[in-house]
Amino acid sequence: MNTPKSDRPLDGQDIGLERDVFLRTLIRHLAGTLEEVVGLQEASGFISVVGQHMGEEINALYRKALALPKLSREQVADVLVDLKARIKGDFFILEQDDEKIVLGNRACPFAEKVVGRPSMCMMTSNVFGVIASENLGYAKVSLEQTIAQGHGGCRVVVYLRPTAEAQAASGREYVQT
Repeated sequence: MNTPKSDRPLDGQDIGLERDVFLRTLIRHLAGTLEEVVGLQEASGFISVVGQHMGEEINALYRKALALPKLSREQVADVLVDLKARIKGDFFILEQDDEKIVLGNRACPFAEKVVGRPSMCMMTSNVFGVIASENLGYAKVSLEQTIAQGHGGCRVVVYLRPTAEAQAASGREYVQT
């Protein structure tokens, strides 16, 4: 009995290429090209703009799903962890109070494609900053450790008030629009 041959001779071959890998690689090369052409700071700025738009969209999705006009601090913390889990990150809350949410992370959504591309971390900074500030009025995101910089995980602090500690920390500020 003859089995029909595939019209695609490479079917079944393990090439290691599928949509997720392709898109993560594309973003890595876009970030790398920006970093090389305009520098790390400017590349981070461009990626920040994209991250802001993503943050606004994601915030709207969660507010709609929860049927709430604003999220509480606890809900914001839960949303930050949940959204990263949905895109294959492994963020978790280390501590939280009225002044800050401290998160750890064991896996980047960009996986190995983020290593050596710190500008890609602006997606996290902006998405977290926009969600926190749009719901709580203010945020400053400090990326204290990142996988992109070669750490084994990330440590991200989302300051919720402009305290002395927040002002002393490096990071980006976000204010409700």
